Amino acid sequence: MPVLMVLHQETSSPGRVGNALRALGHDLDIRRPRFGDSLPETLEGHAGAVIFGGPMSANDADDYIHREIDWIEVPLREQRPFLGICLGAQMLAKQLGAIVAPHPQGRAEIGYYPIRPTAAGLKLCPDWPGHVYHWHREGFACPVGCELLAEGDDFPVQAVRVGNAFGLQFHPDVTYLMMHRWTTRGHDRLDSPGACSRDRHFADRAVHDAAERAWLKHFIEGWLRLAPTLQFAQAAE
Repeated sequence: MPVLMVLHQETSSPGRVGNALRALGHDLDIRRPRFGDSLPETLEGHAGAVIFGGPMSANDADDYIHREIDWIEVPLREQRPFLGICLGAQMLAKQLGAIVAPHPQGRAEIGYYPIRPTAAGLKLCPDWPGHVYHWHREGFACPVGCELLAEGDDFPVQAVRVGNAFGLQFHPDVTYLMMHRWTTRGHDRLDSPGACSRDRHFADRAVHDAAERAWLKHFIEGWLRLAPTLQFAQAAE
């Protein structure tokens, strides 16, 4: 079955998540609610759904933001695989009643930063990368009822799970081409407190990308294959 892909800009791409899903034989049902696309009333015809990132905020008043947050109730109710990346993770948090807000000192994570898997995260997936790619100035609190899977420094909540729904504050979806585009079109954000310089993005990618890419492949395979009560680690055994 296809996987629903929710994107937020005209030039947005499913990136490596899309590549991983195609490699598993899934078609991509790409929709952009910001530009008038509807979202399905049920995911019975989809293998799962992914809501990606974007420069907007989950706190914005735009109608499509509210519609997407409300729509996340569908995969939660149906226990379908759901993945929120950056903005998508913050939308999941809002749907579950948690706060989404800027860093109290105005810091950003734009570039590669370390994360630390929790005991629950390691039990689920043992090969977490030590550093992952970020592009955000807001974070979210861990919603009530969610497992915290990975932690960070400036933004403590980096990955969460509830049932078969996951939220990642970081961007394992970013390809080399996407990194070029983001650091060019979003160059003004590289001056944010805590952000890494453009050169540092590419230097750190050479060091950390292979581990993040391998982790994403394993994560996507487990995310679609397993029931909510099982562990990704069991699938490899």
